[in-house]
Amino acid sequence: MFTLTATDGGARAGVLHTAHGDVPTPAFMPVGTKGTVKSVDPDELRSLGAAIVLGNTYHLHFRPGEDVIAELGGLHRFMGWDGPILTDSGGYQVFSLRDTIVGVDDEGVTFRSVYDGRPERFTPELAAQIQAALGSDVAMCLDICRPPGVPREELEDAVRITSSWAARQKAEPRPESQLLFGISQGGSDPDLRRRSIEETVEIGFDGYALGGLSVGESREQMLETVGWAAPLLPEQAPRYFMGIGDPAGVPTCSTASFRRAPRAPARLSPGRGGSTCATPVSRAIRGRWTRIAPARRAPASRAPTCGIWSTRRSCWGYGCSACIICASCST
Repeated sequence: MFTLTATDGGARAGVLHTAHGDVPTPAFMPVGTKGTVKSVDPDELRSLGAAIVLGNTYHLHFRPGEDVIAELGGLHRFMGWDGPILTDSGGYQVFSLRDTIVGVDDEGVTFRSVYDGRPERFTPELAAQIQAALGSDVAMCLDICRPPGVPREELEDAVRITSSWAARQKAEPRPESQLLFGISQGGSDPDLRRRSIEETVEIGFDGYALGGLSVGESREQMLETVGWAAPLLPEQAPRYFMGIGDPAGVPTCSTASFRRAPRAPARLSPGRGGSTCATPVSRAIRGRWTRIAPARRAPASRAPTCGIWSTRRSCWGYGCSACIICASCST
C-alpha cells in the first residue's frame, strides 16, 4: 500500500500503491471538484505530471449523484481519468459553508444544500456509501473542521466527534481496493492535536491526514503546527496535508515528513458563471439540468473535433459541470 524509498532529515519520499496505479510522493494533487480539473483534459493532466486527482463528495453527491456516476461505470470512467483518485468526505464543504449548517450532533451534521437550500444530512455511514459508489482509490473519513479562533470547548468537541465518526466509517463496507484515510483535528492546540492523532492511529487506517490547518490561521502558526504534528503520524503510513497548495507551501510542508497531498484547484481566467466552458454552460446557468436516459448511457467516446474524451455525455448528464473540453473544441 505504501513504500518508503528515501529520507533526508524530516523529508521523505515514497510510493503510494493504489488499484489505478502508483503515486510517487511527495505529490501535488490537482482538484477535480465536480469530476474534472476544469478546462484541463486527462491527457493534459498526465503530461503535466499529475499522478492523482481529487474529487469532491459533497458536490458529486448533489450533482449528478453517486448513483448516476456508478451507473456510468464509476468516477474514473465518468472523468475519463484512469489514474488514482482521492475523494474527500464532504465534511470540509459542509463546515466551511457555515451559514448553511442547521445543527451538529454525535450522529451527523444537518445542513441546507448550497444548490437548492433543501435540508440534507451527512453521517459517516453516508460518506462511506457515497465514496464506495464513486469508486475512488482513496476515501476520506467525515470530520468536523473548525475555523481558527473558536472557543477551545468547540475544538475539543470537534476532536471527540471526529474520532467517533472515524470509527463508525471504518466499520462500513467499502470496495476491497479502496484505501481509507483518517483525519486528525484540533487546530494548533498541542494537547487536542496530539489527542486526535493518537485516537485516529488507535482506530487504524491506511493513511493519515492533518485537517483543520490552512483554514485561516497565520502561515507561521500553520507551519509551526505541521512541524511538530507531522512526526507524530505513523512512520510507515502515507500522510496527507489537507488544503495546502501554494508554490511556497508545497515544498515547505513536504520537508515536514509529508508524502503527498498538497493540493489546489487548477484554474483558468473565469468566464461567465465562473467557468471557462463555452456553449453548454449557459444551459447550466439557466437551470436546465437534464439526466441521461438509460438508452443514451453509451461507452465513453472521443470528441469529434479534438479527439479527447467526449463531453457530450457529461454535458447531458451534468449540466456541463463535468465538461472537460468545451473550452477547447466547443463540442
